[in-house]
Amino acid sequence: VQLQAFGGGLVQPGGSLRLSCAASGRTGIKNTMAWFRQAPGKEREFVASIRWYDSPLYSDSVKGRFTISRDNAKSTADLQMTSLKPEDTAVYYCAMDLGGTRSFRTYAYNYWGQGTEVTVSS
Repeated sequence: VQLQAFGGGLVQPGGSLRLSCAASGRTGIKNTMAWFRQAPGKEREFVASIRWYDSPLYSDSVKGRFTISRDNAKSTADLQMTSLKPEDTAVYYCAMDLGGTRSFRTYAYNYWGQGTEVTVSS
C-alpha cells in the first residue's frame, strides 16, 4: 500500500484549503483513512479519520472547521479545511489502517504518506 498526499500550501488566516490523499495497492474497503499533522517541535497529532460505513471522527481542535470525506471507488480521502488559523500550520500526513481502527494513536496506522505542508499566515 502506498499513500500520496496533495494540496498543501500557504493560506491566510480565515481561508480554506483542501488536501487529498490517494491510496494505491491492496487496500480493501474496510480500512480507515485518516489525517494527522505535526507542527514544528511538536508531536504528530490526530486530525480526522473516516471509515466507509460510519461517521467520521475529528479532534476537538478542528471539529466544525474541517471535513473529511472519502471516495471508495478511487481510494481517496480528502480533508476540506476552512476557517484556518495560524495554529493549524503543520505538515499534514495521510494514514491508513487496513483493519478499520477508530484509534487516534499514530501506532494504530500501518501506512503513511509523505506529508504535505500547510502554512497559515498573513
